[in-house]
Amino acid sequence: MKLFKLLPTLLFLLFGCATFAQVKVTGTIVDSENTPIVGATILLRNAENNFGKLTDKSGQFEIDAPSGNYKLEIRYLGFQSFKNNIEVSEGTPLDIGTVQLKEGTEQLQSVEILGRVRKDYNSDYSFSATKIAIKNKELPQSVATVTKELIDDRLSFQLPDAVKTVSSVSATGLYNHYNIRGITQADDGQMLNGMRTRQYYFLQPITSHLERVEVIKGPSSVTFSSADPGGTVNMVTKKPLTEKRSSVGLTTGSFGTLRATADFTGPLNESKTLLYRFNAAFQEADSFRDVVNNNAILITPSLSYVPNDKTSLNVEMIYNNAEGNLDRGQPIFGAINGEFDLNSTPITRNVGASNDHYKTKELIFMANFSQKFTKNFGFNAQFMKQTWDEDLAEHRVDGTAVDIDGNVIPTLARMRYDKRQQFWETDNFSAYFNYDIKKGNITNKLLVGYDATRWERKIGAGFLRARRYLTIDGGQSNYDPTNPDNFQQMVVDGVTMPVPAVPHFNLENPFNGARNTNSYNLAELTIPANLNTSNGIYVQNQFKIGKLSALVNLRYEWFTDIFDYKGDEEEFKTSAFVPRLGVTYEITDDISAYTTYLEGFQPHTNTVSLSPTAEGFFWSASPSRFDPLESSLIEIGAKGEFLNGKIFANFAIFNVTQKNILLGDTYDLDNLTTRGEQRSRGFEADISGYILPNLQLTASYSYTDATIEEDAVAEFIGARIGGAPKHNANFWGRYDFNSISFLKGIGIGLGAQYVDERFTWYNPTYDTNRVLLPDYTIFDAAIYYKPSYINMQLTLKVNNLFNDTYWLGGLNPSRLGPGAPRNILLNATYTF
Repeated sequence: MKLFKLLPTLLFLLFGCATFAQVKVTGTIVDSENTPIVGATILLRNAENNFGKLTDKSGQFEIDAPSGNYKLEIRYLGFQSFKNNIEVSEGTPLDIGTVQLKEGTEQLQSVEILGRVRKDYNSDYSFSATKIAIKNKELPQSVATVTKELIDDRLSFQLPDAVKTVSSVSATGLYNHYNIRGITQADDGQMLNGMRTRQYYFLQPITSHLERVEVIKGPSSVTFSSADPGGTVNMVTKKPLTEKRSSVGLTTGSFGTLRATADFTGPLNESKTLLYRFNAAFQEADSFRDVVNNNAILITPSLSYVPNDKTSLNVEMIYNNAEGNLDRGQPIFGAINGEFDLNSTPITRNVGASNDHYKTKELIFMANFSQKFTKNFGFNAQFMKQTWDEDLAEHRVDGTAVDIDGNVIPTLARMRYDKRQQFWETDNFSAYFNYDIKKGNITNKLLVGYDATRWERKIGAGFLRARRYLTIDGGQSNYDPTNPDNFQQMVVDGVTMPVPAVPHFNLENPFNGARNTNSYNLAELTIPANLNTSNGIYVQNQFKIGKLSALVNLRYEWFTDIFDYKGDEEEFKTSAFVPRLGVTYEITDDISAYTTYLEGFQPHTNTVSLSPTAEGFFWSASPSRFDPLESSLIEIGAKGEFLNGKIFANFAIFNVTQKNILLGDTYDLDNLTTRGEQRSRGFEADISGYILPNLQLTASYSYTDATIEEDAVAEFIGARIGGAPKHNANFWGRYDFNSISFLKGIGIGLGAQYVDERFTWYNPTYDTNRVLLPDYTIFDAAIYYKPSYINMQLTLKVNNLFNDTYWLGGLNPSRLGPGAPRNILLNATYTF
């Protein structure tokens, strides 16, 4: 009873202690002109507590915190952070007064050793486009960046979802493969930290370890050796930070999606000379497509050693084990007067079996080193080794089924089965010396370097294949109705037909269960080992006089391709000079105009498939016997950086030409030529940043006129390039309700993507059955919730909000890439 009598008193004392323990910390944040800064982040931290608030419309803030010693940090985009130690005394309110933030100048590294500090949709510099750090507004070339913040807000867990906000970029289907400025990429269209990798495009890579994704427009062979004419996708990995940051994330959603991510970084010693970062991700995900999944495990540790301002070293490892299905896409049949019915099969239709698989294992080691000998003279080096293994088993469409007279049976699809293994090893090395001079308003940055790459498809690659129809002697061949007795025959439902090497897929009664492949008559085929090497020496000079700057490059590259490496070798060599000339003029402090001329150079090799035509060379010969693909870019544009770097804008007019494209039948090697030429011209615009302190957006638009200029078939001249939409527009915005008390902590996101009609991307010369895919507009939406006093965010995102049916792209009628129907993702991320 005494306890119950004392309870009100105890509660009063506890309540009183808690009340008096809270102390008000206030202040006002302004810029250099004493204008209040709205939405600046105020952080109070010590071992026991973390508090955060945003400044109001008067630039003021108020935080209730227990007494104690705290580290105060004030952040706002485009300004330098303010840091101070403060003491909060019990019972005494603390007013830190007026804090004036200085305009931010992000210190650029000579080699990317440390992670990016900004936390927004913009990245105002690039290393990869010029080998050294350069502000984007000074670069005479269009570079679009997708930062990790935009990736996280859009829950873009896979690369195609990340890059689709960039102007002039559209997916060609269900692969990790893109059309950029009207030109479809080759297999080597992607880079990792500016170095070439074997990123084969069948499975879509996950993005949890990426700091940003850069789309460098145009044929950047002067920087990357062999590079795609339309543009290059460069994935930049997360690097260690000097401050401790940790986060974990959990995601679930439609199609059996389960994901988990972890990201830890910070110093390993008190002096902060040794830093680490550890990223890990796990995914299990099915698909709206029949018997398709995409599972992956990603582990990426990284260490940086920065003993002083002259020396820096970063090493990192990437382990990526992916297992899923090679989704060849939706097959459609029965063209009538050259027109295909996209709805003749459902978008879920996949002809694969449940025991099909596509497994890839990738291991990458990278090292970056930088040494300054003097204030002006330095050395930089980068090395990468990658091993990549492929294990494939798949059923896929091989064409239409026919009866014994050669008549098409519309309810059956002819099938093929492949079981393939490949083993790759890739090495990259890059080293250069740089010498900087600055006198008054004249700046000169000279760079001299050497690059080397080595791609090897190792001995042991090969596959088992069953396709077409079985001959009397047990072989496999295309059916010839004029000689039916040469083929085995069978009767199904009263219809006599040749016996297929793989049982037909019944479109009226589809079966995707496990299939007994042991009964197939498998042909054994070998993919000879191949070695492709390139070596390049280059000179780059960036000089600036007042508001005028120029970037001049000259590269000499020599290539060697060895077919049937370590066997009956056949060697091909070629070389080229590759120039770049760009000029930039600062119209104002915020706006600069530029023009540039670039050339590209790509030898046709077995290790890099530049077109579907080269597929026939995998085991037959080397395409290096043909003239290399050459390209050029003329570009004029303007760039703007506004509101202290909070908003970035880019506008460009471009003309891209490529020639010596392989034309002809895929497997008729004697009839192949390099008489092809294509041209793509148009304009594009990108804008991103904080329009308001609580409204951040990114938007883009592009117009592309991409046409075939020269072709083996005269009627195709002037036709549109496959996979190239004329119009492409994207938008994504996030608004946080910071000024409405009962909605604080809640944000909304809204996005839209429009892609114009386009053909499937196989050139009509070697695939006359092109399909015109309709245009589409897709909307996405998200709701964010950040509870007070805890660093957690909940995100609910709906993709394809109105459940539209659409097609991303496709290779040909048997390989269309339908987009996903409406689907939902729920994510929780906690930072500490």
